[in-house]
Amino acid sequence: MSAKSKVLFICQHNSGRSQIAEAYLKEFYGDHFEICSAGLAPANEINPLVIDVMAEVGIDLKGKKPQSVFELFKQGNLYDHVITVCHDSESKCPIFPGITKRWHWPFPDPAAVEGSESEKLEAVRKIRDLIKEWLMDPPDGTINFNALIT
Repeated sequence: MSAKSKVLFICQHNSGRSQIAEAYLKEFYGDHFEICSAGLAPANEINPLVIDVMAEVGIDLKGKKPQSVFELFKQGNLYDHVITVCHDSESKCPIFPGITKRWHWPFPDPAAVEGSESEKLEAVRKIRDLIKEWLMDPPDGTINFNALIT
């Protein structure tokens, strides 16, 4: 049996988009890939709105902690696929050694949503659902996880 391909999702703080993408990819394709996420400047905790909207779909992120992409890099971790999921992270990402394919999937930032608590939750639900949609039916010219396992 061959080793699982390694996938890393990166966003600025590893408190929202990258955590959602990691959680969904583990749910859908965890048997086929080794998956993690990290941030360029990790937050102290995952965004509470993200924890709430992921709990709505049965995914518990309460025990997760943001981690540093640079620490992963210094530890010598190698990834087959590195996916940046925010607008400002693509140009700041370290170049990972080894055979790495880089992808950029820019999603809105859950930390930037505004409005009442219910409006914020609705906005973060839309981000969550958009990330899920991209994982299940990615745009042409980008990574397709389903195609990699068939």
